[in-house]
Amino acid sequence: MPKHGLFIGMVTLDLIYLSPKLPGNNEKIAASDYTVSAGGPATNAAVTFSYLGNKATLSGVIGTHPITQLIKGDLEIYRVKIADLAPTMTEPPPVSSIIVTQSTGDRAVISLNTARIQVSTDQLPIAIDRGIDLVMIDGHQMAVSYAIAQLAKAYHIPIVIDGGSWKTGFETILPFVDYAICSENFYPPGCTNQEEVMAYLAALGISHIAITHGENPIQYLSCGELGQVPVPQINTIDTLGAGDIFHGAFCHYILQQSFTDTLASAAKIAAHSCQFFGTRQWMLAESNKLGF
Repeated sequence: MPKHGLFIGMVTLDLIYLSPKLPGNNEKIAASDYTVSAGGPATNAAVTFSYLGNKATLSGVIGTHPITQLIKGDLEIYRVKIADLAPTMTEPPPVSSIIVTQSTGDRAVISLNTARIQVSTDQLPIAIDRGIDLVMIDGHQMAVSYAIAQLAKAYHIPIVIDGGSWKTGFETILPFVDYAICSENFYPPGCTNQEEVMAYLAALGISHIAITHGENPIQYLSCGELGQVPVPQINTIDTLGAGDIFHGAFCHYILQQSFTDTLASAAKIAAHSCQFFGTRQWMLAESNKLGF
């Protein structure tokens, strides 16, 4: 039976170009390919969660500006429901310009984050007690995330955080979290290495912690047990959104598998996505290649 996940955080419009190299000063380069899609950590995770057979609701700021139709159209294709935190906002949403280097799969990104469009909790657009099986927070709407985390904990709904990097306000949400899935760039105050990060998160009562390291093994601490999970080795085409896709796949598998098996399954999905340009083309491949 499909599960229902609530994903809270950043919503952007991503303009993605495939290029032989990054341009230098005053240089123009012709891209070999391009794509346009909705973006942001919570957004890509929600799309992945939905693609894997679930119901996904994305709670973020979208508004009414004309270019939001591109965001809404993309999310409609992937059956992601929108719970807009600012449905009457007329300003344009954040737009990310992304260049993927064709030879390495590395990406360069320039964008506006959500610092200028933080919203209050006066009117939450979704009732957390109505059929939500999991909540994922990416840290880009802290006030709303804090309010929903409190409610989710009260209703015994598991909470996952995407710890891509430390953001002010995470300290208020972490005590409610069940699964902290962080990148190697996630450093809470006072932490300078992975061991300190895990100790910091464990001291807050988080039972399951994982730190990803790109193509290197995932390090984890689960109920006091340290370990690592290998990552599939692939020929990389594009790493854009791989972490977001990992989080969406994690949210799917954690509702049916153990923590370590979930990390392995999510790594398989993320690695598969890196063999395609953009954040959507991997979904067009044959499902049996993913083994589900």
